[in-house]
Parts: sequence; C-alpha cells; structure tokens
Amino acid sequence: MENPFRPTAGATPPELIGRAGILDEYAYGLRLRSGAPGLLTIFTGARGVGKTVMLGAAEDLARSQGWAVVSETATRGFMGRIGNAMRRLADELGPGPHGRRVTALTAAGFGITTQLPPEQQLEWREEGVRLLRLLEEQRTGLVITVDEIHAAERQEIAQLAADVQHFIRMDLPISLVFAGLPAAVSNLLNEGVATFLRRADRIDLHAAAVDEVERSYREIFADGGFTLSAEQARRAAEATGGYPFLIQLVGYFLWQETERISAEPTDDMVERAVAAARRRNERVVIEAALSTASGRDLDFLRAMAEDDGPSATADIGRRMGARPNTVGNYRTRLIDAGLIEAAGHGLVRFAIPGLRDHLRR
Repeated sequence: MENPFRPTAGATPPELIGRAGILDEYAYGLRLRSGAPGLLTIFTGARGVGKTVMLGAAEDLARSQGWAVVSETATRGFMGRIGNAMRRLADELGPGPHGRRVTALTAAGFGITTQLPPEQQLEWREEGVRLLRLLEEQRTGLVITVDEIHAAERQEIAQLAADVQHFIRMDLPISLVFAGLPAAVSNLLNEGVATFLRRADRIDLHAAAVDEVERSYREIFADGGFTLSAEQARRAAEATGGYPFLIQLVGYFLWQETERISAEPTDDMVERAVAAARRRNERVVIEAALSTASGRDLDFLRAMAEDDGPSATADIGRRMGARPNTVGNYRTRLIDAGLIEAAGHGLVRFAIPGLRDHLRR
C-alpha cells in the first residue's frame, strides 16, 4: 500500500477528519438545483486548515450529481479563463453532431489558462446563460469554484458576483463556491463588492478533535499492515493539534519511517515524524503566514507568546504598552489574517499550531 497521506496544498487526504456534515446543505442545494442557500458557499479559515481540500470535496460531490464544474484560482484574469471554459463546455453540449450530454466525467474541470480578449469578456454573461440553459435541459447545473480570493482583483470578483446574481434571478442552476483567508472574506463582504454574497453559507473551518485524529491514524496504519499502539497514535495525534495540514504531515513522515524499514512503528519513529512535520509546517505555513504581518502585529504576537495558553488582551496591551482600543484593532487584524482566534471573553489564542514556539525561538 502506498503512503496514503498527501501533505500538499489541495491534495485529497485519506479521510476528511472532523468535516462530517459540513457539505450536507450544499448537497441539498445540488438536488434542488436553484435557489438553495447552500449553493453559495464560502470556506474560510487559517492557512493549512483545509480550505482547498473542501473546495475539492464540493467539486467531487457536484460531479457525482452530474453537475459541470469550472475550477479556478483567483489570479489575474481568472474571469476570462472561466468564460473560456464555459464557452467550450457550451459548444460541446450544444445542438449538432458534436453536442453531447454532460456527465460527471466529461464535465470535469478545464485546464484553460488563456485570457479572453476584452470584447469577449463582455459576452461572459450571455455565454453563461447559454450554457446554463443547456444544463437546465439535462436537469443539472454549473458549479464555479474560486480558490485564494485574497489574491483576486476586486473588479473581477465584483463582476463574477454580479453575473452569478443575475443567473440566480433568472432561476438558472448555478453554484458559486469560494475559499479564502478570513480577512479576504470579511473585506469582500463588507466593502460592498459582492453584497449579495452576505447570504452565502459561510463555513469557518477549524481544527479537528484530537480523538478523531487518533482513531484515524490507527485505522489508516492498520489498513496498511502497520500497528500503532494507543500511546503512539495519541502522541502523533496530539502533535497535530487537530490541524489538517499537520495531520497529513505527521502521517506522511511516520508512514515513510515505517515503510523504510518495513517494521512496526516505534516511539522513536513517532518522535522523528513529529519533528520533521513541525519543521515542514514552520517553513511552509508559519513563515508564509507571518510574511504579511507588520512590526506591531509581531509585537502583539510576541506578547501572546509569553503565555503558555490563551492570552488576555489586557495582558497583551500591558506588555506592548498600548491602549485598549489599539490592542483591539490589532486583535481584529490578526483574527482576520487567520493568525489568532477568539478563546473566550477577552481572550485570544494562536490559530496555527507551532506559531507560539516559532515566535519564542
């Protein structure tokens, strides 16, 4: 059995731990085909919490129901690429000898990377209506997914939102699913760029329960012919903090250790896997997350790092020498950036495992 763990951005893990029921409303919307709130869904959360994975799960669910899927990342020109994909699909489905019926396989995502010229971008809405009418005849619809909306140009997001709202008013079978950092989503909804998206089903992704991670590790390793003791599985699970990217990293390195010598896992193997996972998480997630933090943001985070658990904002202000309203502003900024999260009245905690230790070092 190959290593089942996939610690790469967006790769499908062997099990979506702690995500049971999240897509139930979305699945219901796919059955209704138009007008259901679940068809507008936004996934938010810290880096590495599994936003892109959930986008993929939504796409797979849609394809299994026969829906066409256009999957994009919000880099410059993504509207043109979506329009190109829609035109291609409409041409394939349209009347004539080349027309065909949409299926889960033939409606899979498109590898279109070219940008439409400006005059063709003006026809985006007409192309959408044409495609959606064809899909409606087959009692199916279109799902558009857009990842990393923090990278999107506001004009393109506004245009996409306006056109999708137009399709919804026409009672056409359309679904729009976004994923992005909390700050990007909050700004998008508060700036009036896409006001109607305030009605979307916003799903804030959090860490899974450690008990669920422990169970999953034991079952996955058993399927591969390896036996993790209860203590080993617990140690590995606790090291992840329930954080999806770390779940994949620890599992990946531990599987690699056991596979290398074709022997049952040992306590030393678990410790080496945990250490390797933390190093990779620090390079890939933590350093990237801190790259956009200001000097005062870092002061706030370092003040938090003095505590072993949740921090009181009053203590943070005292350590920073800052007034309460200033502390409150930085608190909001860092929550929106996915670096910290509320932990009770007047308390905050780190949202990314390993961030405290990194700051202390």
